Amino acid sequence: MKSTFALLLALTACQSSIPVKDAKTPDQCGASEYASLMGQSSDIFSTMTFPAPMRIIKHGMAITMDYQSQRLNFDLDKSGRIQRIWCG
Repeated sequence: MKSTFALLLALTACQSSIPVKDAKTPDQCGASEYASLMGQSSDIFSTMTFPAPMRIIKHGMAITMDYQSQRLNFDLDKSGRIQRIWCG
């Protein structure tokens, strides 16, 4: 029993440490292309066209929690200004 424990302890010491890659989600919906809209009034949406799927989420609005990596989302604050742009 002691020899088995010693062997397991020795083997765990031999384990190599492999660096974990950064787990950032890729910008699959192109949200970074719209970063200049941060802080703008939601009135800007009437002058622009966006790829589908896209949704505008007003402050306090209930939304579905289904994840769609290609969907572009705009979160608005209480005053109707864009406060967050994200994929999902």
